[in-house]
Amino acid sequence: MLTPKPLAALALSSLLLSACSPAPEVQGNKKWQDSAPLQYQSWLTTEETVEREDMLEQRPQMVVLWAGSAYAKEFHSPRGHRFAISDVSNTLRTGVAPASADEKGMSASCWTCKGPDVPRMMNEMGELAFAGSNFTDLGPEMANTIGCADCHQEGTNALTLTRPHAQKAMAKVSLPFDEQNSNMQGAQTCGQCHVTYYFQPESSNRVNIPWIFGSSADEIERYYDTRRYYEWLHPISRTPMLKARHPEFEHWSRSQHAKQGVTCVTCHMPQKQTEDGQAYSEHNVGGALDNFDLSCVACHDSKAELTQALADNKAAIDALRTEIELMLVKAHYEAKAAWDAGAEWYFMDEPLMAIRHAQWRWDFAMASHGIHAHNPEEAMALLTEAKAQAELARTQLAEVLTQLEVTEVAYPDLSSKAAAQAAVKLDMEALKSEKAKFINEQVSKHWPEAAMRALKYEH
Repeated sequence: MLTPKPLAALALSSLLLSACSPAPEVQGNKKWQDSAPLQYQSWLTTEETVEREDMLEQRPQMVVLWAGSAYAKEFHSPRGHRFAISDVSNTLRTGVAPASADEKGMSASCWTCKGPDVPRMMNEMGELAFAGSNFTDLGPEMANTIGCADCHQEGTNALTLTRPHAQKAMAKVSLPFDEQNSNMQGAQTCGQCHVTYYFQPESSNRVNIPWIFGSSADEIERYYDTRRYYEWLHPISRTPMLKARHPEFEHWSRSQHAKQGVTCVTCHMPQKQTEDGQAYSEHNVGGALDNFDLSCVACHDSKAELTQALADNKAAIDALRTEIELMLVKAHYEAKAAWDAGAEWYFMDEPLMAIRHAQWRWDFAMASHGIHAHNPEEAMALLTEAKAQAELARTQLAEVLTQLEVTEVAYPDLSSKAAAQAAVKLDMEALKSEKAKFINEQVSKHWPEAAMRALKYEH
């Protein structure tokens, strides 16, 4: 059982679960219950992957790095697919319904990878109309969480890409879905969501994968820089920021695993057999090491040795990322000190770009779940470059501060998530209370049961 969240969790009783509106199983996952019962039952067990970690509590410095964006409010590690609708509905990042018709809320594009009702709604409304809608307006339609209908043609085991942004992106990098073998198609169905993206402001906030020049951090950054695009202006340093989002497909595509033809499906959805010999593919989508004898043994001799190697990779990556995160926090506040002392833009352009480029590479590495297993070499290369860019930013800012005769810089308290959120002026109690009220009055009464699934475990 997870510990209830203050205010938000206490405001929601288990009685509210029964008040959730039933929603039709339109293009739902249950269509596979009879045709693929073993796969369907294993998919249901993703509801057992309940635990998640508060990443901001573990690393309060990330609150500062993401100040000005919704990520500074809440950021947890992922859990089972059955929680996709619930977690995005309840997170502080998606906020509440707009107060008036004139106010714009979060884009409905935030639903894009959370379940098969999304392509259904896109087909009914059109992709741009869907993206241009408010997130909260489409909540009552999201009855089905990530499952069979996201990756398979209706009622069959044939794979398909259900998201328009993925279809376009795979064509951009010369991997059109219909021309790939079944192994690559399996990876692409995972990659339609386990990939980085952004919302195109000029196209009603439609989801776009920025692979025009390629899918590496450098090539995506070149795309953003060419467009002079930034996601938000950092309120402390005034840096035009970029955000990476779980680029697992990108990292995998350049990995040793990919070169050997080992895909997401190979490791996370291995073939299993029942006691009476029926074969099926595991749809729990859990950790590969849990199925070492099925997933890893063809290439790795020892589970203990592989476990240790992965732990060593993670320790090395974590040590370097911590160093970079603390450097970037200082860089943001050193830029603030320069602005406060009267710095002009011509002083600040180069160090701010160095901050932007450093944090982008840090984020592109660390937003990728399991990069210590998927592509540790690329992770270390990205972090090494991020460190060099962060050092450059601080060196340039030190020169600016010297010219402006600034001798002291006030850095934030990073002793806890709460301290860091207070430092960047987030009123967390107000945000939690507002969200709890919205869930209590709207989500629990008018949205499907899937939106409240997590609450069964968090009380």
